[in-house]
Amino acid sequence: MAQIIEKYFTHLSDEQKRQFDALDALYRDWNAKINVISRKDIDNLYEHHILHSLAIAKAINFVPGSRILDFGTGGGFPGIPLAILFPEAQFRLIDGTGKKIRVATEVAQAIGLKNVDAVHLRGEEEKGEYDFVVSRAVMPLPDLMKIIRKNFARKQQNALPNGLLCLKGGDLKAELKPYENIVEVTDLSTWFDEPWFKEDKKLIYVPSTKR
Repeated sequence: MAQIIEKYFTHLSDEQKRQFDALDALYRDWNAKINVISRKDIDNLYEHHILHSLAIAKAINFVPGSRILDFGTGGGFPGIPLAILFPEAQFRLIDGTGKKIRVATEVAQAIGLKNVDAVHLRGEEEKGEYDFVVSRAVMPLPDLMKIIRKNFARKQQNALPNGLLCLKGGDLKAELKPYENIVEVTDLSTWFDEPWFKEDKKLIYVPSTKR
């Protein structure tokens, strides 16, 4: 099932392959109880959710010890796929919906992820500081930046300066206007050749203004 992941990430350990392979059955099982992925999309789990999440790993190679906040993780995206890929980075997954956090927690435990902390929490309540905030289209960019401004650490340890890495689609002109001098936008089709990624799927990077 995870061949599409191995197509783009060729240096996976046997443990990482096992973890990625296990996600299909786990998400199908949990999705039947708690709907975190649309029923019609569960068959596209690896392409539309796991590989989509891993687009962030094409933009940055998190160094060991990096701290990443997954804001509005839902059932664990992009946090869980990234935590599999970067076992020496620490991931905190938050969501305002408790039952979604339960799914993320159970999946992480089932595959043996030791670097994931999933918490039922609204973004406004999260006080920790992180190198990066990652997210998948939870709200308009200016609203999101307003909430997470407080969560960026000043200390830099990655090649890319600390900031937000957000997966989005559609017409983003208005959302990006306040950040037009600093934002970086990459089409996911730059990295992935499946047709779905050509449908206006983008990675948005906004560096933190904390220095």
